[in-house]
Amino acid sequence: MDINETFRSLNVGLPEDILRRKLYGDFEGAIRLIDSRLARDNVPRGLRDCMTAQREMMLRTPPDYPYTREQAMARVRSHIPDFTQEEFDQRVDDGRIGWIYLDGQPRYFARFFETMCKAEHAFARRAGVELRGVESAAGAGGKEDRLERCTRLMMERGSLSNRIRIRATVRLRDELFEPGMFLRAHLPVPAACEQQSEIQIEKLYPDGIVAPEDALQRTVCWEGKWQENPLFTVTYSYIHTAKFHDLTVSGTVLPPGLEELLPFLREEAPHIVFSPYLRALAAELTLGKQDPLEKARSIYDFITLNMKYTFMPAYFGLENIAENCARSFTGDCGVFALLFITLCRCAGIPARWQSGLTAEPDFCGGHDWAQFYVPSCGWLYADPSYGTAAVRAGNEERRRFYFGSLDPYRMVANRQFQAPFTVEKAHWRADPYDNQVGELETAGRGFRYDEFERTKEVLLCEEL
Repeated sequence: MDINETFRSLNVGLPEDILRRKLYGDFEGAIRLIDSRLARDNVPRGLRDCMTAQREMMLRTPPDYPYTREQAMARVRSHIPDFTQEEFDQRVDDGRIGWIYLDGQPRYFARFFETMCKAEHAFARRAGVELRGVESAAGAGGKEDRLERCTRLMMERGSLSNRIRIRATVRLRDELFEPGMFLRAHLPVPAACEQQSEIQIEKLYPDGIVAPEDALQRTVCWEGKWQENPLFTVTYSYIHTAKFHDLTVSGTVLPPGLEELLPFLREEAPHIVFSPYLRALAAELTLGKQDPLEKARSIYDFITLNMKYTFMPAYFGLENIAENCARSFTGDCGVFALLFITLCRCAGIPARWQSGLTAEPDFCGGHDWAQFYVPSCGWLYADPSYGTAAVRAGNEERRRFYFGSLDPYRMVANRQFQAPFTVEKAHWRADPYDNQVGELETAGRGFRYDEFERTKEVLLCEEL
């Protein structure tokens, strides 16, 4: 069994005595109790899998929360000397600064400063931080930006295409490499889908195994024993075409068969789960609405008009992603996409995952979004993260655009959440659910993100 499949049992939950230790941040004590329970022969499979996954989650959590309060304040004040304790506490109370208990003491999220810069333009200006990426910089320039131009042209022409070339690399940190060691590496590459055509793998170094174009999480894989630490490299190109979907024009498309849609109506533990709260929320948001498009729009509006963007710790350590987002009203692109998908499925609307990269002429970053199906239009797109960015920018037209349509600055590698690779990993993945920046493992274990280096660079982004 793939050990990453143990995550599907997270919803079983920890025994209360172990959970209390985890919540207090006594990870050492919690892991000691887990090891004691796992040594027993009478532990049911679901509970055994849950504790196995939770054990590894606790081992990986502390690096995501490195700052004491004093260290966190010092980091902000290195940019904003007059930043006050009261301002810090207000952001903690508002959920914009993530934290947990470690050994009973609050410790703060590694990327809390980046969250505030991305989510608050005024804070970024005050800190002297220049925002990168069109989503982050939305509304910051005061003139027509790249996405506004893209939206305008798509509405005029019906679609917009870019020819994109990207180079990606992954490499084990030198201090961990030993001559003759076995390494297996994966990097995401473009998958066949409606948006992408003319996909070409232009360069591989060393030679590797390229997954079929229809793989649900498409990668190129390298494996072997190496005398020198290799830099695994792939360069690929493709055309990405984004179509504008005018949702004011009614119509009917030929529906796919029920068997094709059923997988996108089901629960997928541990994060796409129809809990009582999410069922009730979906019913509340869609009350009185009969049209599936309007139901999906109500769900999108709820997320984009109410949620606050925050960078998240590695998904490896998260539980109940969709439901926790609906409680905290905070999240990032993948968290918002999972909540949208889960609420749509609760409401009887087929919905599915897409992810990969944003690929702009001067920026490349991981990103997640969603698709949903309505009989009047077929499969449409929803990007709640870009929708929340539009709200921050005060751009209602852009917010509406990302319900139904996407921009052409994308690379789609993944079309299912928590899908296995074609060449499966033998050990823990750095991200057991998605793949945007690559994976690396040796014969004995999988490497964590802080143990390997990775890059991604847009070499060409040419409008056609």
